[in-house]
Amino acid sequence: MTKYKVVAVVGLSKEPEKDSHRVSVYLKQHGYRIIPVNPFADEVLGEKSYPSLLDIPPEIQKSIEIIDVFRPAKDVSPIVEQAIKLKALYDKPFVVWLQLGILNEQAAEEARPSWFGCCYG
Repeated sequence: MTKYKVVAVVGLSKEPEKDSHRVSVYLKQHGYRIIPVNPFADEVLGEKSYPSLLDIPPEIQKSIEIIDVFRPAKDVSPIVEQAIKLKALYDKPFVVWLQLGILNEQAAEEARPSWFGCCYG
């Protein structure tokens, strides 16, 4: 992950005990730019928070290299759809990263053509 430095964290919590918060603090302390995505927060970790990936201003959207998702599996498909739209516009993000234990096969199938050029099974 050292190659990419701009991370949109979907589900970034304001609560310090949450994994999304702890991971984002760590990344920020190690030189990553964090873009919080949380519809219930105006600001997290001193950064403006956005309700969704598509609500982020275009000049910031085009800088996103990684989307790190801290949401339940049932919420992943709409996030991946937004990531696909960004990929089509800016040829980024390069990575959509779901946290350990989060699996959504439907979203993975939808994403494959955008990142790999063709579906495979």
